[in-house]
Amino acid sequence: MIERLDAIEKRYNELSEEMVKPEVISDIKKTLELTKEQSSLKDAYEIYQTYKTVLSDISTAKEMVKDPEMSEFAKEELNKLEEQKSKLENEIEILLLPKDPNDNKNVIVEIRGAAGGDEGNIFAGDLFDMYKKYCENNGWKIEVLEEEKSEAGGYSLISFSVKGDNVYSKLKYESGAHRVQRVPVTETQGRVHTSTATVLVMPEAEEVDFELDMNEVRIDITRSSGCGGQGVNTTDSAVRLTHIPTGIVVYSQTERSQIKNKEKAIKILQTRLYDLKMQEREKELGEERKSKIGTGDRSEKIRTYNYPQNRVTDHRIGFTLNTLDRVMNGEIGKVIDALIIEDQNRKLRGE
Repeated sequence: MIERLDAIEKRYNELSEEMVKPEVISDIKKTLELTKEQSSLKDAYEIYQTYKTVLSDISTAKEMVKDPEMSEFAKEELNKLEEQKSKLENEIEILLLPKDPNDNKNVIVEIRGAAGGDEGNIFAGDLFDMYKKYCENNGWKIEVLEEEKSEAGGYSLISFSVKGDNVYSKLKYESGAHRVQRVPVTETQGRVHTSTATVLVMPEAEEVDFELDMNEVRIDITRSSGCGGQGVNTTDSAVRLTHIPTGIVVYSQTERSQIKNKEKAIKILQTRLYDLKMQEREKELGEERKSKIGTGDRSEKIRTYNYPQNRVTDHRIGFTLNTLDRVMNGEIGKVIDALIIEDQNRKLRGE
């Protein structure tokens, strides 16, 4: 552990020295690259500085124990320091776990109404509202990229980007099938129905992740359709991209500008292709994937939202909260934190 921390400290200090060199300061791309690397080491570097201070204080306290006049005070201080040392070691162990390289990325989220017809679409809209409030509480920015509204309410599909600090590290656990149990507004007999909506969370691709060859993309310009405000149908501004090798199709019409719709569509297509590449890599790893909470089967039923009992249950870790009303109001942090802790524990156990 100490060897790894020493290596992190050395690299952190090297980066500090690199970033003040004139040739680096004048190179924006290089500066951003080094800043990003140093930022990824910051938590481990800072906790190591604290840990070294505690070790030094323990050594001093042990010497003070030998002094009859200071012995009682020193023993009390030593006990506190040993507790602090143990706590820091647990935190360091978690910090040194292998990191998902996508954790600090922004994401693109797709929510689709699945089983249950209109009720599935309405629930997809409820999930969107839940994530929107959760993102706002975290200071993250949301931008709708694509939407297909349902006549009964909600969405048959809504796609949106989320930008902020370490977004993927939190939202990656949300991919899968979400099940709702409640009495639909269309139900006249008061019976509880079960419906589902699917959520897909993809780390937003950067140019270094996936370079899109536009020669492999067919671009179609069409007239926008559906709700979109005054003037949405007056120009040919919607953009449909088809990636010929994979058959992936992306459609963007949320902007009135054809150029902006094309930019959005390219970003979505890059992200879809990067996600496809990640899924293929996971399949190659075979059985290892089954133990991962955040990268499991996307068709897996991961969570149930039971309205009559005001209960939400995450089936992957057997975690239940009886505060569904708060969860749907954006307070989903406790569920996500529980998933993160279980994921860390599995890694610590070597699973």
